[in-house]
Amino acid sequence: MSEVRVDQHGHVAWLTLDQLPRRNAINRQMWRRLTEVAERLRAASDVRCVVLRGAGEEAFVSGADINELEQLRLSPSHQRDFEAETDAAFSALTALEVPVLCAIHGWCVGGGVAIALCADLRYAADDARFALPPGRLGIGYGLANLERALRCLPPASVAELFYTARTFDAAEALGLGLVSRVYPKAELDQAVEEMARRVADNAPLTLRAVKAGLSALLRRDTAELVRAQGLVDACFESSDFAEGLAAFLEKRPPRFQGR
Repeated sequence: MSEVRVDQHGHVAWLTLDQLPRRNAINRQMWRRLTEVAERLRAASDVRCVVLRGAGEEAFVSGADINELEQLRLSPSHQRDFEAETDAAFSALTALEVPVLCAIHGWCVGGGVAIALCADLRYAADDARFALPPGRLGIGYGLANLERALRCLPPASVAELFYTARTFDAAEALGLGLVSRVYPKAELDQAVEEMARRVADNAPLTLRAVKAGLSALLRRDTAELVRAQGLVDACFESSDFAEGLAAFLEKRPPRFQGR
């Protein structure tokens, strides 16, 4: 069984990280596979929403596979390769043009938090436990990942969580803004499934334009802003715009085609 698998239901793709014996700790093979899967999903025209989740009951992702970290200490080339592989995975996830949701239960540590931060929206079970422990391991934390943390959390909160490397629970994650909602563990999957279905029912071109616009505005990137404005303009020229208006006037659900 693949350690990174995809199950598609309608227009929603569920991307599951599965290494149960190690609480879904991510090894280098999984980082590479995550990149491949995310790139494939980006090219899939029938996918309108992606959900990230961890297999089993104990963890979303319990961090990087600790057995491989020793290799980084012993070999600079291993360190460079590892950084390239993880950066590629994060870049592939953030390059997804459709909304990305993340369902978090149990442990979400280190690299697990970094993966979750690549999502647009994060939802947690009430048993979720978070930690950012690079300071306990003496490893560096990539600047791109720090930037994503700063998009979600106040700078002082990011600093405090890294400086102390302490564990915090779902309620605190909600208060900090790391997650949007907290559900009883037994209700998390259904709640996220309903949210994903609701997202996927909306006009794909509109959601892509909104996602691109949010990113461009937060990054204050001129080229991204120009591209995002082009996506906004394209919405008004689309068949989906005509369908949305017709459905509203006819009091029926719209049938969007993404064109």
